[in-house]
Amino acid sequence: QVQLVESGGGSVQAGGSLRLSCAASGRTGSTYVMGWFRQAPGKEREFVATIGRSGIYTYYADSVKGRFTISRDNAENTAYLQMNSLKPEDTAVYYCAARRGPYTATTEADYDYWGQGTQVTVSS
Repeated sequence: QVQLVESGGGSVQAGGSLRLSCAASGRTGSTYVMGWFRQAPGKEREFVATIGRSGIYTYYADSVKGRFTISRDNAENTAYLQMNSLKPEDTAVYYCAARRGPYTATTEADYDYWGQGTQVTVSS
């Protein structure tokens, strides 16, 4: 079992930045693929970004490409999502997820563990 805890959410004006963290605990001896998803009010949860086990490979949703950066520190069992140039449409609850499989993935069903989420609110 792996427990994931997100932090770093908050309220920011459009154009601002936030950095989300996802701390993993439990059976973290095996490195997991990590992903970030988000869910806006009244909408389904959607993929944001994913990073491979080594941290070399990353992939982003088109809506955040060039503005968000996913990274990880395996020594600290922590993944990050740096969010720059935030827009009101980025307002959502952001979830961290971990996947046992070897490859990155963009679908919720491919992830095995989830955090509780952290709220990000961007005002215009």
